[in-house]
Amino acid sequence: QVQLAESGGGLVQAGGSLRLSCAVSGSTFGVNKMGWYRQAPGKQRELVAAITSGGSTNYADSVKGRFTISRDTVKNTLFLQMNSLKPEDTAVYYCKSTKWGVDYWGQGTQVTVSS
Repeated sequence: QVQLAESGGGLVQAGGSLRLSCAVSGSTFGVNKMGWYRQAPGKQRELVAAITSGGSTNYADSVKGRFTISRDTVKNTLFLQMNSLKPEDTAVYYCKSTKWGVDYWGQGTQVTVSS
């Protein structure tokens, strides 16, 4: 089992920045990929950014150049640095880890960007 706990969401004006954190606990051996997803009201959950155990990253086109995913393997924490935020970035942001083909999700953190 892997437990995930997101934090760092909040209300920010357009153009501002937020840094999300995802604390990972439990049996983390075998986790080979982690990512950030988001879900806006009335929309499907979508991938924002992902990082593999080897450090490879990929991003949704809508956030490229503005968001950066990173991790601290010592502290077992995943981060998402979000800059130049736009109102369309408003959503609940979820952390996900994949271990032996099984996905684990956090409870989500709300990000609201005002115009």
